[in-house]
Amino acid sequence: MEVSMDGKEKTQKSSIVKGGIRTMPFIIANESFEKVASYGLLANMILYLTGEYHITIATGASILFIWSATTNFTPILGAFLSDSYLGRFRVIGLGCIISLLGMILLWLSAMLPGTKPPACHYPSKDCKSATHSQIALLFSAFALMSIGAGGIRPCSLAFGADQLDRPQNPNNARVLQSFFNWYYASVGVSIMLSVTVIVYIQDNKGWTVGFGVPTILMFFSSLLFFLGSPFYVKAKAHKSLFTGFAQVITVAVKNRRLDFPPMEVDGWYHHSKGSDLVAPTNKLRFLNKACIIRNPEKDIKADGSAENPWNLCTVEQVEDLKSLMKLIPIWSSGIMIAVTINQHSFPVLLAKTMDRHIGPKFQIPAGSYSVFAILTLTIWVAIYDRIVVPLLARVTGIPRGIGHKQRMGIGLLISCAATAVAAMVESARRRTAIRQGFADQGLAVVNMSAMWLVPQHCLTGLAEAFNAIGQIEFYYSELPKTMSSIGIALFSLGMGVGNLCGSLIIGIVNDVTKGGSHDSWVSNNPNKGHFDYYYWVLTILSFINFFYFIFCGWIYGPYKADGTKVLDDKEDEIIVEELSKSRELAVII
Repeated sequence: MEVSMDGKEKTQKSSIVKGGIRTMPFIIANESFEKVASYGLLANMILYLTGEYHITIATGASILFIWSATTNFTPILGAFLSDSYLGRFRVIGLGCIISLLGMILLWLSAMLPGTKPPACHYPSKDCKSATHSQIALLFSAFALMSIGAGGIRPCSLAFGADQLDRPQNPNNARVLQSFFNWYYASVGVSIMLSVTVIVYIQDNKGWTVGFGVPTILMFFSSLLFFLGSPFYVKAKAHKSLFTGFAQVITVAVKNRRLDFPPMEVDGWYHHSKGSDLVAPTNKLRFLNKACIIRNPEKDIKADGSAENPWNLCTVEQVEDLKSLMKLIPIWSSGIMIAVTINQHSFPVLLAKTMDRHIGPKFQIPAGSYSVFAILTLTIWVAIYDRIVVPLLARVTGIPRGIGHKQRMGIGLLISCAATAVAAMVESARRRTAIRQGFADQGLAVVNMSAMWLVPQHCLTGLAEAFNAIGQIEFYYSELPKTMSSIGIALFSLGMGVGNLCGSLIIGIVNDVTKGGSHDSWVSNNPNKGHFDYYYWVLTILSFINFFYFIFCGWIYGPYKADGTKVLDDKEDEIIVEELSKSRELAVII
């Protein structure tokens, strides 16, 4: 049967054919393989830096903090490019290719002899340091993987939702919820595999095989994503919120010498057509100059929009930026817990010096103990949602049991307990090592079970379950609905800044505590250093940060204590809930 169609009908037919359930294997497999590959490399990386590149423990930990910080910053840039210029498909595709190139470089560094210093028994004084070219190759691999992650991570979830989102379908909300469930289940399984199976391969088969497996997985991740290209719905880029913020700041600076109009006179402020918000609030009043109409004939088009958005903004844009700026103090209180959450290097090194045997033959890899944090977080979230929340809701009258700020505060207190427990366990390990005659043998295995490290990992996972998820839900409840995606961006930015602070703290501790006659607290020899003192420093800083959080909460004032936000429909509610859960599994590493 022949049917003539105009351009509009063809477009509608194309949009119906593309997308759907058949695209899910490509998208979920892409995300799963990327997670296994990238997180599997981070867990054990401190051992690679110290053992193969002869980098000191303090320097290696700082490098990994900076690498993690970069990996948390790049998704913000990736989201901006996706929303404003390239679209999600192109950004994910570029991210896959760049990540693959980075992993290939890292694989080559393990496989080719000339790419790293000659082998030796580190930390022997006879070990040669890496050359500038060898370090450059290593850092190039890290940089490429961070850039690639910036393209994949902020876009993958939204791109998958694009394939299934059919507003005219009465079951649309249920379909989206099913997708989110499968997506997060795959992410959780992927991360657990990365810190167990991949780490085990690295410990038992060497770095060449240990880095080769993630590289091959990343290759299949990229291949599967591009194989699904003919079936994808590829939404076009549109204006980004970050562009709007930049416009408000730019115009406010341009108009800084402009006088404010009389309050009793209407029509001086530019607002969107049909908006109830016709004038800005008096908070952060200097930003109001961005929406003052200077010349209606030149500044406003016939349809009511601004002639040039870089010369005139709307009241809504100004108020959106104000609501974001109001959150900054509370956001800054989450930086210190990010330092605690991202303590990957030292626990791995200390686990290496303890008895990790389970039974006579099996030995848990030193880099796999972080799986206990993931398991604690996952189990607690399930218990909290299904059992604790209903019980608390009856007592407090709040649908989510307790308010968001209370959850964040509890998480901060638990993080203090996590570092305190880490300090006490390390103090006991060090005393045991010295008593057994290993004072000068930093890598010797002491007669103390590494299972003593499990409580600190469990407390860290519990702290994240309270604080990290509470942060995202708090941001969503307090920001305008049009800025819902900013919550994830704020959290990612906080994790990045926390990693930079972690690197700074290690550098300061190392420089201040080392002397001519004694090693620094973060010495290459843990038995001569005092990693327990380092953890006590983190504990003190975390306690100070807790009281800073209380002060910021008091300054912030009243908020939606029940943790809910008025939504337009059920689908939005589901999306909000799932966005909150997205970090439960993705941010733990």
